[in-house]
Amino acid sequence: MTVPLGGIPLADHAAVYAALDRAGFTDLWSSEVAGADAFTPLALAAAWQPRLRLGTAIAPVFTRGPGLLAMSAAALAEAAPGRFALGIGASSPVLVGDWNAIPFTEPFRRTRDVLRFLRAALSGATVDQAYDTFTIRRFTLERPPAVPPPLLLAALRPGMLRLAAAEADGVILNWLAATDVPRALAELGRRRAGFEVVSRIFVCPTEDAAHARALGRRLITSYLTVPAYAEFHRWLGREELLGPMWRAWAAGDRRGAGAAVPDGVVDALVLHGSPERCREQVRRYADAGVDVPVLALLPTPELTAGGAAALADLIARLGDAGTEVA
Repeated sequence: MTVPLGGIPLADHAAVYAALDRAGFTDLWSSEVAGADAFTPLALAAAWQPRLRLGTAIAPVFTRGPGLLAMSAAALAEAAPGRFALGIGASSPVLVGDWNAIPFTEPFRRTRDVLRFLRAALSGATVDQAYDTFTIRRFTLERPPAVPPPLLLAALRPGMLRLAAAEADGVILNWLAATDVPRALAELGRRRAGFEVVSRIFVCPTEDAAHARALGRRLITSYLTVPAYAEFHRWLGREELLGPMWRAWAAGDRRGAGAAVPDGVVDALVLHGSPERCREQVRRYADAGVDVPVLALLPTPELTAGGAAALADLIARLGDAGTEVA
């Protein structure tokens, strides 16, 4: 499950994490946009739930210096030895440039360089090296983790997917349909033993299709108009389906952009229906080759009306029948 869950204070997540563990969820994965940072929710989980695996999906490679990113990862790996995975990625020009006042330049090379730096630093080595996008002078972690975390790379298109296959311990996919998974995995080629495929999957567990599709359209127009995601979906073959949305967005017609997103695209990218139906749809990702399907839970009318009791029931139903989801 993606954590933290919206509308619930971090201090109250102990009960949420316990419910997820009871329901059979195996992993907690954080994200980092404009809410909680990627590490704090997982640090709490490390103390509260000693069985759950933890991961960042993702920590951006621009918004922390390489040394600080290594320190944050090492601390969490020390707090949860053997059950933390560090997912990193380029993020986006909005988050990096507009919100953090950091130039978003050469994202591929920056991501590659940070990945290589982290591999060395988290092993306990002293890093004294000029990379293509930054230079590190004699950095050594004072507390290198006894069990270095696996390094996973967020990737969309062929270049980053191939980098993940060549140098990372896994890949993190996002904003793709189950039917898109084979196209992405084909770029990875033959994978090493232990290489993991993680995918974030947006889930709106309600039978109110109008609510789910309205929310899905807002998310799609927010995310898939970002250049990297737009090019990703062009690569996946959605130029004809999403071209009207992109053209309306470029013309400043936000309402028209949302209206131009076909129901079929929304339904493929934002799963909805009963919790049991959502679970069945998540299974399609696993069947297509995803090792760790990570649910990103979206608000529903039932959750809004039912509060904590509705959330507890939903978690139990999503994790029921022995289905292992993250």
